[in-house]
Order: sequence, then structure tokens, then C-alpha cells
Amino acid sequence: MTTIRQNDLIDSVADALQFISYYHPKDFIDAVHEAYLKEESQAAKDAMAQILINSRMCAEGKRPICQDTGIVTVFVKVGMDVQWDAELSVTDMINEGVRRAYTHEDNVLRASILDDPAGARKNTKDNTPAVIHYEIVPGNKVEVDLAAKGGGSENKSKMAMLNPSDSIVDWVLKTVPTMGAGWCPPGMLGIGIGGTAEKAAVMAKEVLMDPIDIHELRERGAQNRCEELRLELMDKVNELGIGAQGLGGLTTVMDVKIKDYPTHAASLPVVMIPNCAATRHTHFVLDGSGPSLQKAPNLSDWPEITWEAGDSAKRINLNTVTKEDIAKLEPGDTVLLSGKMLTGRDAAHKKMTEMLAAGEELPVDLKGRFIYYVGPVDPVRDEVVGPAGPTTATRMDKFTRTMLKETGLMGMIGKSERGQVAIDAIKEFGAIYLMAVGGAAYLVSKAIKNAEVVAFPELGMEAIYEFDVVDMPVSVAVDTAGTSVHQTAPIVWHDKIIAAKKSN
Repeated sequence: MTTIRQNDLIDSVADALQFISYYHPKDFIDAVHEAYLKEESQAAKDAMAQILINSRMCAEGKRPICQDTGIVTVFVKVGMDVQWDAELSVTDMINEGVRRAYTHEDNVLRASILDDPAGARKNTKDNTPAVIHYEIVPGNKVEVDLAAKGGGSENKSKMAMLNPSDSIVDWVLKTVPTMGAGWCPPGMLGIGIGGTAEKAAVMAKEVLMDPIDIHELRERGAQNRCEELRLELMDKVNELGIGAQGLGGLTTVMDVKIKDYPTHAASLPVVMIPNCAATRHTHFVLDGSGPSLQKAPNLSDWPEITWEAGDSAKRINLNTVTKEDIAKLEPGDTVLLSGKMLTGRDAAHKKMTEMLAAGEELPVDLKGRFIYYVGPVDPVRDEVVGPAGPTTATRMDKFTRTMLKETGLMGMIGKSERGQVAIDAIKEFGAIYLMAVGGAAYLVSKAIKNAEVVAFPELGMEAIYEFDVVDMPVSVAVDTAGTSVHQTAPIVWHDKIIAAKKSN
């Protein structure tokens, strides 16, 4: 029998979560770098450059890759010959590890978990509880796979109960475009096939823990139907032309992972879960000898990438910007923002629209201002704000018309595309929507020179801040005429990819 001590599990979980908050897996960095070198779309290439630069900065500074430090998902395999020297349950030990990791004073991680999800939605303050899956297996060890899954990519998960005769490939190719870019491509797709509805979902999540190995598979050749599907879907999803951040390009996915399980003769459950550009997962084993701590990678494995906005970049002073200024911006333009902007995401928008409906005065004047959809990480040491990348903008779509009409808001900054209801409102009121790169939160935070909470402090990371920024890089995603780069660019790049394929 092997004895696993309580603190060994707690310390290993806490260490692993801190580790993955600032270190990408090496296989992921290698895959992004390879895609960056091959990319022909300048917008997508710039986005991947920012992701790679951000990754190295986070590895060096030991700060979060993304402001959304995720919901913790854990797969635990407990050997049947293991005994515990512990007062807490295994679940409570894991959650204590989560608690210690997310409140670590040297690298505070954002607490995003809300209790009473259908009611008060009150923040638990320490990112507990984790979502934990157990398996009892032969042996005398405890194996743990652990991930921190961002809400933007998790929200794009898709499930279908297909007919046994239906094509899985057709379903995936029809479904991926409906996911938009809120899952922050380039990333991976995890697909679970078979079992029951919940089994397929668990498999889709678990298979995302596997390393990127699609190139090795292509070299040796498929040996079963799942491997054939991986290769087929890898090529066909990339042919969609969605590209990095949805900006159009050659690489949307860097791997497609599939796990299957026997299923009922009448059923074909399929679940697809994407992993984003802030892919965070690791593995450790407890054998009774003490905690299993992560080994720091060699930073020389990170590519030396530089990125500058270039001479074509346009500059906007947020303190003096006018409607005439933003009307000159075109879809795809790179823009450097300087001056003061406000922040606000779901909870703040909900409160503001309720106040407007009740005829109450808002605590901040939005007329002529820009609002950044962000929930930053708390600062440490000499930081004015922690990593502060954008959140998915489509969640604010239902508030957009009211905000533009009632407040005089001029511009919005977020991640990924806008839905048609928001695009129509942007066009109607001559506003603009700018996109920051998801997965480059620490890089973005370096442009923020001052941060102050100006409204709704009770909302924590969802409070309204005023940021003072210098040369914050963004791109025009929806111009004042309502043209969306997320609608036009993938079409252009899909046609280019298909034309190139035919010419070869």
C-alpha cells in the first residue's frame, strides 16, 4: 500500500495551478510558432505574434497568460492500493489546493467562480469549487490531470445527439462557424463521440489534456477511424478560413483531439469543446514520496518574436476623439489607443441598463467615451493592474443598442465578433467596435498606466474602472458603417485556401 499525505496533494494542486497560469505547454508554443511562420494573413499573423510575445512575458514575469484564469477541471485516477493520511476528503484537498493557488500573494489569480448560478451568482472569492472527475484504477499511485479552462472557450462548447447514419464531419463543419471567434483561435478542438450525453462531454474535455501531435499522426498514418477523423477535420476546419482570432487566415486549429466510447445502437452523441490560445493544463503523479511539483521549462524554448504596429497604424486620442475621427477608420485597421477609457462587462452592463430603465442617473458619464469589456486580474507588486485582456464581446450584444442610444457611448473594445443586433446598432448610431487580442492579457496590461475603480466596486473584477492607456493595440472589427471583419475575412480566406488547393 502507498500512503498519500494530505498536504502532498494540496501542495501539488496549488503548485500546478500557479505553474499553468504563466507557462504554456511547450507543444502549444511550438504549434503556434509554426502556424505564425506559415501564416499569410497579416492580421492573423499579428495576432499570433502578440500571443507568442505575451506567452514569453508571462513565463518571465510569472503572471497570468490570460485575465480569465479559468474554472479548474481535474481528472483524478486513484490507485486501488492507495491509502490516505488525511483529515479532509480528496475533493476538499483539491479545493484547498485551488484556494491556495488563486490567493497566492505573489501571483494573485482572478476568482471567477460564482455560487448559486441560477440565482444570486455570488463570487466564491477563491475560485472554488473545482470540477472533479474520479476513476478508480489498479495500482498504488494517484495520477492527476489538471486544467484551468477559460469561460470564453467553454461557452462555445457544442453538443448534438446525431442519428447513427449522420456524418460527424458534416456536423463539425456546420457547427464550427457558429462558434465565432469567442473561443480565441488558434486552439484545439476536443471531440467526444459515443457513450451517453454526459460521457461524450467528459471525453471531449479530457482529450484536450493530450499533447499536440497531429503532425506525428500525419507522418505515420491513421490506424483507426478516430485518427482518420482527426486528420480529415484538421484539414477541413482550417479550410474554413476563420483564422487566428477570427480575422481570416490559414490556421484556425492546431490539432483535433478525439476520444470515443461504445454507445447505444440508436444513439450517436457528439460533443465538441474548444481550447483557446490560453491553453493551460498539466499532469502530476503522487507515489507517496512527497508532493509532485512542476519543473520550470527552459525559456530558450520560447521563440524570439517582435511585433510593432508599423507605419500604417492609426492613433486615436481617447480624450479628444470625435465621431469624425472614428468614421475614418476601416475594418482591419490597426489602431493604437491612448487616453482614458472605461471598463465594464456583463454585470456592470446589466446594472446600467436597469438604472436607465428606472430613470436613474448612471455613476459614470459615457457620452463620447470608449468602454473596454474586461475583468482584470488584481495587481501585485508595482503593477497598476494585473493582466487585462478582453472578454467575449457578444455577451454584451443585448445591451449595445440601449447603451449607444441612451448614453452617447462612442466606442467599444472587446474580443471576437459582434452579433447582428449589435452590428445594426453600431451602424445606426455611428459607433465603432475595436478588437483586442484574446490570449495576450499581460501584454495588454503593459499599456495601462493607471487604473481606478469609478463605479460598482461591489462587483469585484466586474466593477467599472477607468484605465489610462498609452498605445494600446487594437484592430477595427466593426466600422461605423457596420462592416464586420469577422464576417468578411473568413470568406476571403476560405476562397484563397480552396483556390490554392485546386491549383496544387
